[in-house]
Amino acid sequence: MTRLIFLGPPGAGKGTQAKILAEFLQIPHISTGDILRQAIQEKTDLGIQAQAYMDKGELVPDKLVEDMVEERLKKSDAKSGWILDGFPRKVTQAEFLAKLLENLGQGGEKVVNLDAPDETVVSRLLGRGRKDDTQEVIRRRLEVYRDDTAPLISYYSQREKLLTVNGNQSQEEVFTALQNIIAA
Repeated sequence: MTRLIFLGPPGAGKGTQAKILAEFLQIPHISTGDILRQAIQEKTDLGIQAQAYMDKGELVPDKLVEDMVEERLKKSDAKSGWILDGFPRKVTQAEFLAKLLENLGQGGEKVVNLDAPDETVVSRLLGRGRKDDTQEVIRRRLEVYRDDTAPLISYYSQREKLLTVNGNQSQEEVFTALQNIIAA
């Protein structure tokens, strides 16, 4: 049973690798961004609440995101494994997730830190050609990511769940490294 949490800076390839690996393993790729969009589209109670915050330009509160993750992990397709992408983003969310997984009987998760040097990430993100992906904005996002995620890396490392994969390789090499982690 594969349960993976993907960490890594923006542009490290988390979303791409999570999708490929989830398809390969035939388990759901659970992205908090996708969960939010789907809940809003389906007009679920949580989606309506989230939409109200987003309409005001505010961040969706942690509790609401946690409730959405809980709702998603309770679905039948998640019983055979999953890849979580974009959650947790901080230690309080990791603690929530640990309790949730224990309650659901879904322990044994591994945390993959897909790491890549800032220069690689900046280059990849600039290559996407999005208007908001300026070098200055990207570097700020990396700074925020490193500040917010460093404690998370430490949290999972202390619990001996953290595995680091070099994201500064070809897509195929990263995928092979991920397969090796799962097989271990």
